[in-house]
Amino acid sequence: MSLIRTERQGAVARLLLDSPANRNALSAQLRAELYQALRDAGDDDGVRSIVLGHTGPVFCAGADLKEMRSGPPAPDTPTVAQILAEIWRTPKPVVAALAGAARAGGLGLVAACDIVIASDTISFACTEVRIGVIPAVISAVLAPRMSPAAMHQLFLTAEPFSAQWAQQAGLVELIVQPEQLDTETRRITDAFALAAPGALAGTKRLTRSAKAIADLETRLGDLEQLSTRYFESAEGREGLAAFAAKRPPSWAC
Repeated sequence: MSLIRTERQGAVARLLLDSPANRNALSAQLRAELYQALRDAGDDDGVRSIVLGHTGPVFCAGADLKEMRSGPPAPDTPTVAQILAEIWRTPKPVVAALAGAARAGGLGLVAACDIVIASDTISFACTEVRIGVIPAVISAVLAPRMSPAAMHQLFLTAEPFSAQWAQQAGLVELIVQPEQLDTETRRITDAFALAAPGALAGTKRLTRSAKAIADLETRLGDLEQLSTRYFESAEGREGLAAFAAKRPPSWAC
């Protein structure tokens, strides 16, 4: 069963994370399908914009921690870093439409997008420190968006923050009431449809140039290695074990 639902609405490609049973966690299958769907939409001349959305009450819970305990994925499975770079690289504007919460690695997907529209009822959190690891990879795309102080607070506390806070911090462009999310998303994609495709792609390259993407990929590669070291550390192993056993980790007071 596919974990990415692809819908075509005129010139808009809607890519929906469709694994609500595990809160749309970034499993190997979901990553592979999302990466391919992004590439397909980017290569389709009939697509003028891409909307990244979701089914279920959560946009994305981050890494699939249960799957991680079962062993490494196949060597050719796309990583989160590759997906973030692909969102940056695609010439089409990518809109995140969030009706549900984003956690941990899910914030990376949000931050990589060009425009973020969020329901005013949702929350955001980076919870990595509570399982003994750090938000390494996603920091590469969060840093260009958020104020340093806000990102510092987000990473250190692991506390959930409102959509309003996320907007003030620079992560979210537009906040709407839940029933207005589709209408506001359509307003943005309709605006993109009025723009010349080449000019739109060129405008995106003003800030996401080939050099910027290459620099991002280099940074992501370094951060992936850093993230791996933390997951393989004693604290990382204890954090994953505690998560699986649904118990507090040994360091919790």
